Amino acid sequence: MSLERIEALHRRLRDAIDGGPLPEVTPWRGSAALGRDLVESMLRSRHLDRAALELRTRGHGHYTIASAGHESNVVLGRLTTHADPSLVHYRSAALQLERARQVPEIDGVRDVTLSLVAAKEEPASGGRHKVLGHPALGILPSTSTIASHLPRAVGLAFGLERRRRLLGVGAPDAIALASFGDASLNHSTLLGALNAASWVLHQHLTLPLLVVCEDNGLGISVRSPEGWVQTRLRAMPHLEYFHCDGFDLTQAWEMAAAAVSYVRTSRRAAILHLGCVRLLGHAGSDVDTSYRTPGELAQLMTRDPLLGAAACLLAGGALEPSELLELDARALARVRDEMELVITRPKLASRVEVMSAISAPVDVERVLSRAAALDSSPQPSPMTLAQGINTALGEALAAFPEALVFGEDVAKKGGVYGVTKGLLAQAGPARVFNTLLDEQTILGLALGTATLGLLPIPEIQYLAYLHNAEDQLRGEAATFSFFSAGGLANPMLVRIAGLAYQKGFGGHFHNDNSVAVLRDIPGLTVICPARGDDALALYRTALALVRESGRVVVSVEPIALYHTRDLYEDGDGQWAAPPPPGVAEPFEPRVYHSDAADLTIATYGNGLWMSLRAARRLERETGARARVLDLRFLCPLPEDAVLGHARETGALLIVDECRRSGSISEALASAVAERGAGLRLGRVTSADSFIPLGDAANLVLLSEDEIFAAARELVLLSRSVRRK
Repeated sequence: MSLERIEALHRRLRDAIDGGPLPEVTPWRGSAALGRDLVESMLRSRHLDRAALELRTRGHGHYTIASAGHESNVVLGRLTTHADPSLVHYRSAALQLERARQVPEIDGVRDVTLSLVAAKEEPASGGRHKVLGHPALGILPSTSTIASHLPRAVGLAFGLERRRRLLGVGAPDAIALASFGDASLNHSTLLGALNAASWVLHQHLTLPLLVVCEDNGLGISVRSPEGWVQTRLRAMPHLEYFHCDGFDLTQAWEMAAAAVSYVRTSRRAAILHLGCVRLLGHAGSDVDTSYRTPGELAQLMTRDPLLGAAACLLAGGALEPSELLELDARALARVRDEMELVITRPKLASRVEVMSAISAPVDVERVLSRAAALDSSPQPSPMTLAQGINTALGEALAAFPEALVFGEDVAKKGGVYGVTKGLLAQAGPARVFNTLLDEQTILGLALGTATLGLLPIPEIQYLAYLHNAEDQLRGEAATFSFFSAGGLANPMLVRIAGLAYQKGFGGHFHNDNSVAVLRDIPGLTVICPARGDDALALYRTALALVRESGRVVVSVEPIALYHTRDLYEDGDGQWAAPPPPGVAEPFEPRVYHSDAADLTIATYGNGLWMSLRAARRLERETGARARVLDLRFLCPLPEDAVLGHARETGALLIVDECRRSGSISEALASAVAERGAGLRLGRVTSADSFIPLGDAANLVLLSEDEIFAAARELVLLSRSVRRK
């Protein structure tokens, strides 16, 4: 059906050019050369839509989401440049083809055709997905279907201005561009991003962002209510509103030019509401005849933007009918030639190839060297966890002029727990600043600034608050390298205050004890500092991983340990240890009591504090000694090191303060089952429960007594086995 319809559209277009009736439109007022380029890119886009359908029919294609009806976005491909970072709607083939004219060595038709067959030479994702984009064109790959790229777009616009201010880098008139469909306008992610843009502009700050709503009136089969999109877009405070009908190329060009000019010169955000039509089904197997009548479909064909563009050019005398027909014939031949070429090109053929974009090896020596360079040799006075993190952030701000520390309350107040106290005075408000209370915006700001070469260190105030915005890590941060074949990265260090044991304070929302959502994201590195001396070394390494390897690193910081000083008795000061010089070995645990031979305890966070106490009690009551491993790296887990220590002692107790299901302990227990033959294994965890308020929290959280009991049982079992 879609092939038949696109053929009918093509015949109708050629007939209209070749003497048939043409619609009334605004005559073309630009140069003939410009008009010719624009319509040629539109024609190529249309024939690529047909190629996608044909390749699918022949068993070579995989994804048939079409740009047909949206080709007027071609004007944005001409009005913006590769210096304008762009996140575009998935119906933006014409935009990309036109942008490709600016870089002669790039063949836009070939690039899009390669994407249709998932060829690994495709320059955006290397065959991992059908995405538009090319790093050299400034079009960043995006697979967003719900406008999850909009928070990053706000971050890009913010980063353009902040990068120039801090580093003097970038074109002074560069803007960020982001486009989306009208149905996405109802998504909270998009509304949050537009709200953030308004919030910035309300404070008379600059934000050179052009957001483009390509309005075809449909979200798959669901219609946007008449007038809703315009009403909603006009209601956004401080965002200048522009509107045009994409059917009329002259109007689209002139209004888009006005919008782009406004953003470039004023350095303020604007909305371009671009009227479009959807001439084919949504994508793939969508049969739109089940929700659109024959009469409606026939009416849509009369609003074909290619028909409107041809009418504009002919009315303005820019081209003759014969020239347009010749352009069309050449565009068709060009695409057909590429079709036959790309089906012969190699595809991804192994698991290693697919995952290479997210599992690039870490150059440990380079990381350690970069981490060591951050060592500012602080005075050897005892540090709490909060002080260790604060010192590490101060080192980062001093070493990296591009580093930014931001989040809710982090500036003057220093965060809810004072961890960032004093950093504003050290680095100034351009680099340490508060954000609005929206985690999607915080992470989007990090994504955009990281893409531009800055070093964002955002704070999420509580782990439970991350879940409002986790798609910014899963669907945007972690996938960026995957869908750019490893060519692009958004390196950042995300700090999250989390875990439990706050003596009943705050209930679940301040005591979230699950890290499963973080460990389930391919390519993400997750760390957990537990004490001040180690936090300083661990953060140096984490920052080096970010800078040297382009990693997205998430640090889950145990709130209950931020200001802890004592370990065994009140006033002993044995938890707040002086920081030794040096760094943390990447993906390796820290070992306590390395000569202990009776038991290995593997743990992290609050579990380390409890395990060290339980180990002392174990030695006093049984004479058995346990070596305690602070995992530090929760993803990837240091499985080899844990198994190595466990083999030396013969027994392993996994102490996991998080929930029993979907936990760190499950992963380590699986590793023992697969590779740890002969090891005696124990596991203690918290319950599969949310954390209640007050003393009831202790009913579901892992306790020190439970750790001791499990350790004692393993030791007694080991002794019994040895006696036999």
